Amino acid sequence: MEVEVPDLKALLDRDPYLHPYEKEIRRRYSVLRDLQESIEQNGGGLDNFTKAYTYYGINVQPDNWIVCREWAPGAQQLFLAGDFNGWNRDSHPYKKLEFGKWELILPPNQDGSPAIQHLSEVKIVVQTYGGSKEDRLSPYATYVVEPPKHEGTIYKQKLWNPPQSERYQFRHPKPRRPKSLRIYECHVGIATSELKVGTYDNFTDNMLPRIVRQGYNCIQLMAIMEHAYYASFGYQVTSFYAASSRYGTPEELKRLVDRAHELGLVVLLDMVHSHASKNVLDGLNRFDGTDSCYFHSGPRGEHSLWDSRLFNYSEFEVLRFLLSNVRWYMEEYQFDGFRFDGVTSMLYHSRGIAQGFGGHYDDYFGLGVDTEGVVYLMLANYTAHQLNKEAITIAEDVSGMPGTCRPVTEGCLGFDYRLAMAIPDMWIKLLKHISDENWNIGDIVHTLTNRRWMEPNVAYAESHDQALVGDKTIAFWLMDKEMYWHMSTHSEPSSIIDRGIALHKLIRFVTHGLGGEAYLNFIGNEFGHPEWLDFPAQATIARTTTPDGSGTWWTTTLSSTST
Repeated sequence: MEVEVPDLKALLDRDPYLHPYEKEIRRRYSVLRDLQESIEQNGGGLDNFTKAYTYYGINVQPDNWIVCREWAPGAQQLFLAGDFNGWNRDSHPYKKLEFGKWELILPPNQDGSPAIQHLSEVKIVVQTYGGSKEDRLSPYATYVVEPPKHEGTIYKQKLWNPPQSERYQFRHPKPRRPKSLRIYECHVGIATSELKVGTYDNFTDNMLPRIVRQGYNCIQLMAIMEHAYYASFGYQVTSFYAASSRYGTPEELKRLVDRAHELGLVVLLDMVHSHASKNVLDGLNRFDGTDSCYFHSGPRGEHSLWDSRLFNYSEFEVLRFLLSNVRWYMEEYQFDGFRFDGVTSMLYHSRGIAQGFGGHYDDYFGLGVDTEGVVYLMLANYTAHQLNKEAITIAEDVSGMPGTCRPVTEGCLGFDYRLAMAIPDMWIKLLKHISDENWNIGDIVHTLTNRRWMEPNVAYAESHDQALVGDKTIAFWLMDKEMYWHMSTHSEPSSIIDRGIALHKLIRFVTHGLGGEAYLNFIGNEFGHPEWLDFPAQATIARTTTPDGSGTWWTTTLSSTST
């Protein structure tokens, strides 16, 4: 039976070019409604369905009984091992339930304390049908830590269950959704002048007040979901429910968010649901011993450019895992919304690889579109806005699919904003290939204003993409090596520096003014940090004299050793 889409007439009236695709839009919405009905009938309703973290994983109950559950349909048997049982890999088997689920219930100790203590290390032992026993971390682990260097590189799962007195209590209400969103994209680890990974506490105490003073009303936190490879910038997630322990504890992250709310800042999380790390021993990959479980098996389950695994959005338990992940960060950590990474990869079977967009609407409604990814994003946006009417969701999408930033009730994806990814590409192209006196202002204005009507965009001159190793920031494109010799007040004047600073300001001014309904800046780009960012590494520090002899410079040579 065809399902009527509310407000579809308004969508088609705004863009008559969508009329030939009305049937496809209705079909997508019908798939969404079927999925919602299945969640109601088979998943206990959306409210229950999105609380999977209370059912799966290792959960200590109020009476200190511990209930452990996992979804591992390809496993022959599951065991729990850890500090609590002397790492006996056979003594605590799970009981097999229906639909690939497993359960283990542990009574309290004789003194009434939980059988597994706070910060005790645990592992899931998966017996495969091949006969081997493999160590795994729970997909629902909420705290994993990097091991000491002499113990290797495999992250460890520890039970996070501090006494009630040590759990952070949120004190401040969430700020109202700003009408003019000004986003400071930031990375806790690099937000320090010290040669070490920054902390949640350092960011809370030193960075948040500075961000407010600069006039921003929103922060977008990168690299929070745990990732074993630090230099991936958080885009190779290994533990989706664990806030990265390299910056501190979960309670310290809660304090950061609460302090941001106190200062009037909306807090967004950089959410990576487009793919997952290939790590096996401390990631989701091959959790139950098969190449599927949470992912598509075979080539469809691998991203050839990112060298990562792709989720199977048609699997009921995968939807439960991901939608509950949305709720987890909104309720456990009080995030106000999300910037969804890699949306283009989720929308198309090509994953956006070597595919051009904008030539014809068939690109957005043809066989190349991955309906499962489209419907998952509709459902994720619907869930986020059901949990918080003022939630903010942003799509990192280069394709410009019509309806990306229109409500789900119009048969659309339901995002609030889309990143205007053509703008930084335009600036870099100009800086690389065209002298600034030859810039075509008409072309610049066209790119800055070229967006779909009533679909808000986030404008930005550069984000983290332009600040990583292998690329250049706008400041470096403008001034290059001159920055090293002529930025001091004691050094000789330089027309390159003067022109570069002027253009740096002008580029941001015109981008902010014309580029979208919101604005984003990546940490440090407001003052034009040189070259690219690097991560903490072994360093050789040398003392040199400035060329004009007026002072001393300390230069640092880095040899990357971080993971």
